[in-house]
Amino acid sequence: MELPRGVRCHPPSVEPWSHPLGTVGGTDLVHVNLTNNETREAAALKWLDAAETARWRRYRHPRPGRQFALCRAVLRGLLCERLQCANEDLRFVALEHGKPAAFVGDTPVPLSFNVSHGGNHGLIAFAPQGRLGVDIEERNLRHDPDGEIRKVFTADEQDALASAVGDIKTRLFFKLCTLKEAVIKALGTGFSLDTATFELPRPMYRDGQRQARFELPPLRQLPRHTRVTWRLDDLGTDDFAAAVARELPPQVG
Repeated sequence: MELPRGVRCHPPSVEPWSHPLGTVGGTDLVHVNLTNNETREAAALKWLDAAETARWRRYRHPRPGRQFALCRAVLRGLLCERLQCANEDLRFVALEHGKPAAFVGDTPVPLSFNVSHGGNHGLIAFAPQGRLGVDIEERNLRHDPDGEIRKVFTADEQDALASAVGDIKTRLFFKLCTLKEAVIKALGTGFSLDTATFELPRPMYRDGQRQARFELPPLRQLPRHTRVTWRLDDLGTDDFAAAVARELPPQVG
C-alpha cells in the first residue's frame, strides 16, 4: 500500500496484516489479521494518536488492546490512502452510541466506514455514502445458542433455529447474529434497539440466500425512522461469520 507523504508507514520488515476481501454492492471490504504478533502491534501503535494510545493502555487484557490497535492502524492507513491526507491530520470522534466518525482537520470524511473484530479476525468496510455497518465473529462450535434464542430473534427466526441441529444450527445462529449486529451498527443505535423487534429477510435464514434487500418496520426505539432500503450481505466463510448492512440511496423516479 503506497501512502502519501507525511504519513507514518509500516517499517519495511513488518509483514502486512490486512488484505482486501473484495467489493459487494459497492462496499469495499478488508480483512485484518488479529493473531498475536508483538512486532505487528508495535508497528500499529506508531499510527495511533495520543488519545488512541491512551485508550490502548487502558485495556486490561492483551487481546482487546491488540484488536483495537491493529484495526485502527489499518483504518488510518486506508483512509489516508483514499483521502490523500497525512495521518497526523486524521482524527476520530465517538458518536452517541460509540460509533466512530472521522475528520481531516475540521472537515468530516466524505465516505462511510465501519469496523468490527472478533477473535483473530477484523473487518473494515468502506462505501461512498449512506449508513454502513459490519460485524465479524469467530464461531464457537461448542456454543449452545438455545438459551439466547428468545432474547434476540423473532418467532420465525427462533423456529428456523429450533429446526436446525449440530453444526448447521451453530452456523445459522452466528449468521443471524452477525446480520442483526450489522444492521444495528449501521443504524448507530447500539443495543438500545431490541433485535427481536425486526425480522431479517426470510430467504437469508431459511434458504441460505447470501444477499437481500429489506426495509425496517416502524420501531418504537427509532421515533425519527424514515423508510429506507437496506442491502444485507452474508460474508461468512469457513473461518468466521460476518455480515455487512448498507443503506441504499433513494430510487430516482
